[in-house]
Amino acid sequence: MDKLRFYLALWLAKLSRPVLKLTRHKGTSFPGELALRICPAFLQYIHMPEQIIAVTGSNGKTSTVAMIAAILTAAGRDVVYNKEGSNQTEGVATLLLSNCSLAGKMRGDVLLLESDERYTKFTFKWFHPTHYVITNLYRDQLTRNGHPEWVYDAIRPSIHPETHLVLNADDPLVASFAQGHDPEKVTWFGLEETLSSSTEHHGIYHDGGRCPLCHGRMDYSCYHYAHIGHYKCSVCGYSRPDPDFAGTYLDLKNGKLTVNGRVDLRLAFRRIYNIYNVLAAWAVCTLVGVDEQSIAATISSYALKNGRTIRFTLGAHKGTLLISKHENSVAYDTNLAHIQALNEPCEVMIIVDAISRRYFTGETSWLWDIDFDRLAVPHVKRIWLCGKYVNDLAMRFDYTGVDPEKIVLRESLSQATEELKAQGDLPLYATTCFSDRDKLLALVQREKEV
Repeated sequence: MDKLRFYLALWLAKLSRPVLKLTRHKGTSFPGELALRICPAFLQYIHMPEQIIAVTGSNGKTSTVAMIAAILTAAGRDVVYNKEGSNQTEGVATLLLSNCSLAGKMRGDVLLLESDERYTKFTFKWFHPTHYVITNLYRDQLTRNGHPEWVYDAIRPSIHPETHLVLNADDPLVASFAQGHDPEKVTWFGLEETLSSSTEHHGIYHDGGRCPLCHGRMDYSCYHYAHIGHYKCSVCGYSRPDPDFAGTYLDLKNGKLTVNGRVDLRLAFRRIYNIYNVLAAWAVCTLVGVDEQSIAATISSYALKNGRTIRFTLGAHKGTLLISKHENSVAYDTNLAHIQALNEPCEVMIIVDAISRRYFTGETSWLWDIDFDRLAVPHVKRIWLCGKYVNDLAMRFDYTGVDPEKIVLRESLSQATEELKAQGDLPLYATTCFSDRDKLLALVQREKEV
């Protein structure tokens, strides 16, 4: 009976796709939702490729998946992956039925899945990845995800004993997924201490301050950013594993990365968190049989198109838009750290006009997790706080070391851009979330994505 339900679900869901196109329906996950309603065990009956790679975590899923896809495609593999980023169970079901025959057999050599961390236990209830990349666990979208340890508990049931884990050695919570797993089925990636590393923790909070196993004090010999670094528990001895795939030299300014001390890469996207995406992609692609020279050639010529850094002009101002993930303080902190490290006078614009793409909320407590004190530096001449939540931003800045004389409040983004356009020519750095990105771009002259 279930197999009959499966075929009925498959055929009806496939038929729904052309209907959706004719009606210009924008729901990319609807066919999968329909299939799962008819046959809840739909995913169980799809005939999968031999290799199934899954990627989950708080940040970097989409970028890592895109990079893995580029490497595998360049190596001659036929890769099926969710380019549209629809990463919940219904989206995965839509991807599979769109790429399988009427008999339920998937095309392609490799199935590559970005999976929302909250939905992994539902998606992988019916099948399991052969290789499972877990990038990091941060405070992310508090109203959906709570604390990183809650997300850890959501991911844990999705791990199958036969799955090969590819884990970030520098994130203590991610590394603890290896506890109880076959060590032969765990591969580590991480970054060795570099010139950009710090012996001091920077940030409002420290989610790596306590051991995820015994809750003892965690000591760090270096930090790369947030709680990502080299750690050891002062009580039980739990410590950072030695990476199998390590970044052994890093020069972010000049875009250079060396892997395992012998292979040099050129980086188009020079941000610290992307280094981990590169290392994760390198590790899993090696495991599935791609040689390192082929991987290096693809990454060195790879232009990351994730829409997170966009050049623009506004009057005489040369602008850079730095996109931060919604309600994610680590994403904002890395963008603010980039501005903090500049040696040129500049102006900064922070926009909070919408909070989420997925649901309505006025919950802004996450603003207090962002280290806005990074902007208390002499080269930042003015800070424009804009959007519907300008008063929430203003209250937050009252508790920083930023000179109040530098702060300009404008609820109207169009008013702020008109004023900026009429005065000055300093470089302008704007940071906001994806929901507010196009609101700014509609008011400036867009140049290019980098």
